[in-house]
Amino acid sequence: MKVLVIGGGAREHALCRSLSLDPDVTALHCAPGNAGIAEVAELHPVDALDGAAVAGLAGELAADLVVIGPEAPLVAGVADAVRAVGIPCFGPSKEAARLEGSKAFAKDVMAGAGVPTARSYVCTTPEEIDTALDAFGAPYVVKDDGLAAGKGVVVTDDVEQARAHARSCERVVIEEFLDGPEVSLFAITDGTTVLPLTPAQDFKRALDGDQGPNTGGMGAYSPLPWADPKLVDEVLETVLQPTVDELRRRGTPFSGLLYAGLAITSRGVRVIEFNARFGDPETQVVLARLRTPLARVLLHAAEGTLDSEPPLTWHDSAAVTVVIASHNYPGTPRTGDAITGLEEVAELDAPHAYVLHAGTRRDGDAVVSAGGRVLSVTATGEDLAEARDRAYAAVGRVGLDGSQHRTDIARTAAGS
Repeated sequence: MKVLVIGGGAREHALCRSLSLDPDVTALHCAPGNAGIAEVAELHPVDALDGAAVAGLAGELAADLVVIGPEAPLVAGVADAVRAVGIPCFGPSKEAARLEGSKAFAKDVMAGAGVPTARSYVCTTPEEIDTALDAFGAPYVVKDDGLAAGKGVVVTDDVEQARAHARSCERVVIEEFLDGPEVSLFAITDGTTVLPLTPAQDFKRALDGDQGPNTGGMGAYSPLPWADPKLVDEVLETVLQPTVDELRRRGTPFSGLLYAGLAITSRGVRVIEFNARFGDPETQVVLARLRTPLARVLLHAAEGTLDSEPPLTWHDSAAVTVVIASHNYPGTPRTGDAITGLEEVAELDAPHAYVLHAGTRRDGDAVVSAGGRVLSVTATGEDLAEARDRAYAAVGRVGLDGSQHRTDIARTAAGS
């Protein structure tokens, strides 16, 4: 099978790494990719938002499957363009991707499907914003209706900060705060059959102790030793399957990766948000634990034959990912700084720990930073404590001037 992956972050590096280890994959391509992905896939320049360009590249490569990683190409309809030329594509249509592209649309789908979620208001005027903020009170949860690369959500006790963020958005969703721990649960679906993956937890705040601004994610771990063993079955029954069924009923079937961001509240499971693609950095730990070869599952989802796929199998190991971010992230990041220590990690820590590239590029013989989140250092172990120790040992070998990372990823769950 020839596979083309679209994207250039750590999520795509994790996907490419898993696909490169799959014996069914005879050729692996990525566009545009990054410095790390280049070690496992052939890179191609492409505008990931240009459906015709992506479809043309897939045709030139005679790809058997295209996997679209990021949300922006999905919302732009790139999957539709690929399917239009007869190539199977893992990723939802433009219409179905509105589940992530519009918080208001997602709320409407959840209402139709009877999916438990936070009460909310969709606001477009200052008056509506003030009414909604007054109705819910602190802590305030304010979400830009559109895509915001994981940074469009503000959760704050400061009403003025909440109001300022709301007024900066063209359309905004203001909702009640959900108490309890958060869980990310992915599911692969062909629009009818839903195949859940193993849960993970990510860390959105920039600083230790869940302090600082929201980010795209600073780390993740899996499994969740504190979670109810019945959680996956419950979420499949009450959230994932009803949502897929509702979208199909509306004539916009969702085929690809459905990501449910969940709060385990005192009143039960509630959906915080849906995404239409693999999450970053949760993908890094989920795929590290997946035993089932990935390519066949994604192809079955793309071809509508997922019902022929047996249940996924998992390694007993635990996995932890720690994100190394550039100076000033999640503000305007500093780029172009040299990254050192990558060879040492490969030499001393493999196969239990490895580095997945996010915002990197080649500059001559050097690898330099090229984005806010620069690397995802991922490690596995017999339990979370061992995986965590291995991840942070590898993090300690990496040099990047001005970089930052959280030191508490999985600390509580690992009992350390």
